[in-house]
Amino acid sequence: MNQTRPAVVLVGSPGSGKTTVGKCLAALLGVEFRDTDFDIERLAGKPIPEIFIDEGEGHFRALERAATAAGLASCAGVLALGGGVVLAEENRAALIGHTVVHLSVELPAAVKRVGLGAGRPLLAINPRATLKHLMDQRRPLYAEVATATVVTDGRTPEEIAAEIAALLKP
Repeated sequence: MNQTRPAVVLVGSPGSGKTTVGKCLAALLGVEFRDTDFDIERLAGKPIPEIFIDEGEGHFRALERAATAAGLASCAGVLALGGGVVLAEENRAALIGHTVVHLSVELPAAVKRVGLGAGRPLLAINPRATLKHLMDQRRPLYAEVATATVVTDGRTPEEIAAEIAALLKP
């Protein structure tokens, strides 16, 4: 059986550029772009903040695990994973053997990019402190799954995509 595998999987904190850089990278490589957050919203028929409100974070994380497994098994291009995907051991194990790029961003740049909480349920209360906590909590997990880390602060999506494309060359 010939299983489809992503050319590259992008992980990182909210505001690291997974979607923006992912779309740019996919266009550069001439492959599809897929974002598991969009997959979850399509499957659930509602935006992620509503999933958190209506069914809770546990339900969202279950959808996220399923979307991650499906994406890893069926995406042949650039796959962007949600920022919290690395929290689940099951997801981290599934990433073994894949080319995973951690888009690293520092707090000031992340705050500028995500704004303070709009549409991000985990950032609804005290967004700056919460984002810092999430980043501190997740950074070691991103490092654990990543085959490469690319710094995104102060760089255009095109510059970041070009660096990742260069990393993918054999």
